[in-house]
Amino acid sequence: MSELYRRARESRLPWFLFYSGLTLELLMVIVDKSNYINPVEGQLFRVTFLLFALKLTLTGYSLREWAVIAALEAVAFVSYRATGGNDLIRLVTFVAACRDIPLRQMLKYTFYVTLAGCTVIIMLALTGIYGAVSLTQDYGHAAPEVTRYIGEEAAQETRYTLGMGHPNALSCMFLMLAVLGVYIWFDRMKWYSYLFLMLLNVGVYLLTGSKTGMLIATAFLAGACVLHYCRSLRDRKFLYAGGLFVLICSLAFSVDAAACAQRVRDARWNAFYYNNPRDNRHIVLLEKIDRLTSGRIVSLTDTEGNEGMIGTWSAFSEPGNREHYFDMGWVKLFYWYGVVPGSLYAAAQLALLWKLYRRRDICGLLVFATLTVYTVIEAHLISVYLGRNFLLMIMGYYLTGGNREREGRLPDGRPA
Repeated sequence: MSELYRRARESRLPWFLFYSGLTLELLMVIVDKSNYINPVEGQLFRVTFLLFALKLTLTGYSLREWAVIAALEAVAFVSYRATGGNDLIRLVTFVAACRDIPLRQMLKYTFYVTLAGCTVIIMLALTGIYGAVSLTQDYGHAAPEVTRYIGEEAAQETRYTLGMGHPNALSCMFLMLAVLGVYIWFDRMKWYSYLFLMLLNVGVYLLTGSKTGMLIATAFLAGACVLHYCRSLRDRKFLYAGGLFVLICSLAFSVDAAACAQRVRDARWNAFYYNNPRDNRHIVLLEKIDRLTSGRIVSLTDTEGNEGMIGTWSAFSEPGNREHYFDMGWVKLFYWYGVVPGSLYAAAQLALLWKLYRRRDICGLLVFATLTVYTVIEAHLISVYLGRNFLLMIMGYYLTGGNREREGRLPDGRPA
């Protein structure tokens, strides 16, 4: 049996198991972005978990590493018992199963499958076979004084979805593909590559009207171009310290917004009816930020129980929490899964940041900072679909130590 196990570990079986699971996860992301409702989604989640678990059993870990994995799985199991969702069990298993899988290989595979899937969705919509090309509705950009307080109906707008259900979904998938593609081919990019992506970014904005996606993509592409041509910046410690600052600020702002959402709503009401917000500068500032982000903070008060506000958070969450959706990703993390799992995920992000610094992976740092800020406003990465969050693959590569590369080398083995 030991000989059979050794042969299985040394064969292509672990590779086949991992990519079979990853393929299913990516296909579920594509289906979710279309108008089709997947009737067997729960069963597929079980299949992908089994595939990654089998890959994990064929992966070489030390006794100490197995203990860490078991402890994380135990926390994930407690979350499962509290919420009824097995997302975290699948997530821990997936990240641990990434060991010994080359990073560039799995990221390239993720990029090509996602790009192909998005292309199919767009072509089906444009040809009229399946999916709507555009969506006409109120996109929440009207002043709340008009829609909430006076009761006037907001103006309807027509924006393009190209089969993806919502304009923000189209903008989001472009951003994910742009970030992923630049990270994979960072050292091969040329100035005209960045210019081409920037023009695509403008085109997507004209179609979708999504300011968040456009601004985040613009900042990422500009930053990547600067880092590509200013190689002297790649070893600067202050940039990695900046990544830590971004993570802390993103978490702090999300917690603050979840704690003060009702006061922000009240300040807006008071400013309209009494010409005075009747609160301090801190709340007034949050109210201004809320306006710039299309009411994302105040949206936490849209339910009877103010679901999503910090008073509704708990150690391991509750089953009913998963029925509520909102855009703020970090808030969703702590609300959906609980403070304990959310804190462990934040700790894993810190550990990833440290690894990025040790390896001088400057583009990885930029990806980390970009997606950290994006998650403040959008919840795309905080999802039941593991294939949405390619940061999990980067975490799996760096944090499991399975690559066994020397410090100071990039993910493809080249010196930093």
